Amino acid sequence: MWSPKRSKGDRRNPFYEFMLGVQPGDIVFSFAGTVIPAIGAAQSTAYEFPKPIEFGASGKNWERVGWKVAIRYFDMSNIVRPADHMNVLRPLLPEKYSPLQSSGRGKEFYLTTVPASLAQALIGLIGREAKSLVDANQVADRPFEQQDQATQDLDEWEDRVAGQIEEDETLDSTEKQALIKARRGQGRFRKNVRAIESRCRVTGVDRIEHLVASHCKPWRDCETNQERLDGENGLLLTPTMDHLFDRGYISFGGKGELLISPVAHTVSIERMGIEVGTRTNVGSFSEGQRQYLEFHRDEVFLEARR
Repeated sequence: MWSPKRSKGDRRNPFYEFMLGVQPGDIVFSFAGTVIPAIGAAQSTAYEFPKPIEFGASGKNWERVGWKVAIRYFDMSNIVRPADHMNVLRPLLPEKYSPLQSSGRGKEFYLTTVPASLAQALIGLIGREAKSLVDANQVADRPFEQQDQATQDLDEWEDRVAGQIEEDETLDSTEKQALIKARRGQGRFRKNVRAIESRCRVTGVDRIEHLVASHCKPWRDCETNQERLDGENGLLLTPTMDHLFDRGYISFGGKGELLISPVAHTVSIERMGIEVGTRTNVGSFSEGQRQYLEFHRDEVFLEARR
């Protein structure tokens, strides 16, 4: 499931930003052509990803990169048309961001939340197939039984960017090598970051062999090769913090405050060494770092701003 990040004119869109609240195991009702032909289950939280080529000319005004959530869909043999059951469903529709009109017709938007009472009613109408799917926890308890789709997708995206760099005839072999190494926080980029940073901003670890040079504006998102090598576009983080930062589970405010995404798994975050609920300040940033971190908060950090 893919959506743009914003509407035309760089305007915030709540129906795109609902993507940022999806948790692995969440149930998704697929509504198409007035009916619900399938039920899906989220296999991941959201992550940024380019518009799929399958979209073709659709959304030609959208930005190139949007939000993606890996979904596993199950076709339903009993295909329900909500408009036929509005005597049951109408009282359960939320006042704001309702997925259906009072007539039972759909609304022209992308994704919204469904109240538990409405979800239960829909599952009841679809019948045993849907109920057994949910009750047996066939999806919710095993959202990652397949390979982590987000990691696979992001690796493939970066592979494409790396291929473009390799084919760029305006770059010599030394420059290409520096840019490719920067993808993994190595080489010239790491050296440039070390000239500014000396320790992990979150954990305080200062042994360089335990630290990763992490991009604030991700390597895959950089518009120029200068950004990919800019030391101010980097922080030294332990591998665990680098993972959380790269996937948008944590970020940093302009004054050094540690930000934790609402969709981050609290137990996992705490086991990784972050005290959830405690205000943490990691120190000041340079003006260049603040600009790159603003991009991270706006484009990578998993927090809706409705």
